[in-house]
Amino acid sequence: MVESLRRTRRRRGWIWLGVAFCVVVLAVWLWPRNQSGRSGSGPGGAGGPTPVSVALAEPGQIERTLRGLGTVTPVSTVTIRSRVDGPLKALHFTDGQAVRAGDLLAEIDPRPFEIALQQAQGQQAQHMAQLDNARLDLARYETLYKQNSVARQQLDAARAQVRELQGQIQVDQAAVANARLQLGYTRIVAPSNGRLGLHKVDVGNMVHTTDTDGLVVLTQNQPMDVVFSIPQGQLPALLAARRQEPALQTRLTLAAGGRVVATGALLAVDNQIDVTTGTVQLKARFANADESLFPNQFVQVRLRLGLESGVVVPLRAVQRGSAGEFVYRVDAQHKAHVVQVTTGVDDSDQVVVESGLQAGDNVVTEGTDRLRDGSSVEVVPEGHSARGSTDAAPPAGKPSASSAAGAKGS
Repeated sequence: MVESLRRTRRRRGWIWLGVAFCVVVLAVWLWPRNQSGRSGSGPGGAGGPTPVSVALAEPGQIERTLRGLGTVTPVSTVTIRSRVDGPLKALHFTDGQAVRAGDLLAEIDPRPFEIALQQAQGQQAQHMAQLDNARLDLARYETLYKQNSVARQQLDAARAQVRELQGQIQVDQAAVANARLQLGYTRIVAPSNGRLGLHKVDVGNMVHTTDTDGLVVLTQNQPMDVVFSIPQGQLPALLAARRQEPALQTRLTLAAGGRVVATGALLAVDNQIDVTTGTVQLKARFANADESLFPNQFVQVRLRLGLESGVVVPLRAVQRGSAGEFVYRVDAQHKAHVVQVTTGVDDSDQVVVESGLQAGDNVVTEGTDRLRDGSSVEVVPEGHSARGSTDAAPPAGKPSASSAAGAKGS
């Protein structure tokens, strides 16, 4: 009896195990079909339109610009050096001070040069006295010669003495002028407007004309120049624009940020192309009234060449494929069609389409990654196409947001 009950229990266990196995197999077979049915019936699936955002192609103008990385360079940089040797007597500036042309910067001990000037002036006075005496002698010899009291040779010698002393006085005048000039060099003044750097020599040190570091560096920072390069292929467009407007507008942004810090004008184009880089150097000038530009600073340069007119669309609408650039154009039947386009200039937000589109065409700006030529689309506001994509194709094993909400409500 007991053995019979055990056999019956074993038989029932095997039956239930077989039923469970069949249920698992059936569930695995039906699950992909159920999911494909859901994806086909939702938005953007095989059975419904794909949600996309569109923009209208319309006539417009975009600023044509050239961009490059530039370096700020001062209009002039002067190393202030002493033009005479001597001990540094005084500094009349502070580090970093703004100065104007003619401002006194430093003084060299003037006493040796004052003495040299006095010596030159004394030598000149001595020779002038000798010249006065020689002229009196010449006048006497001329009178005596007329009276036949002296020989012609004596008269000629007196005349030669006068001419010799006149020449000597010219030398003395030059010596006095040079001594006065050397004395003036003991007062070192600013040659131009600008801002001083850090001083290199302290008061009391001997300075020499051969010192390479000098006393201080003066930089003229108003205005300020920027040197930058453009590829040689952009040179024809630049020259054409410059013929229309020689001083092309130039804008600067900091290399570390996008804020426009200065607006100036193109100053010069170099006369040759760098064969190693294939670029040509340009120079632009900026007023730098607020002194926001510093020498050797890196900046982004944008050179304005003018405006280009045409059909304008958002730059994000333009896609790139093996055949070139294209857009998805939406027709009246809400079908998206691939259209090959040729683009012109852009401003990082919009782009001019030179061919392929007409004003009034609708182009897809969001949702292009889910489209094929001829796909049915549903136009939704900006930012909604991504949510439509999520509803259309939920991850495997997870219900969509709408079905999850229905299940929660039930």
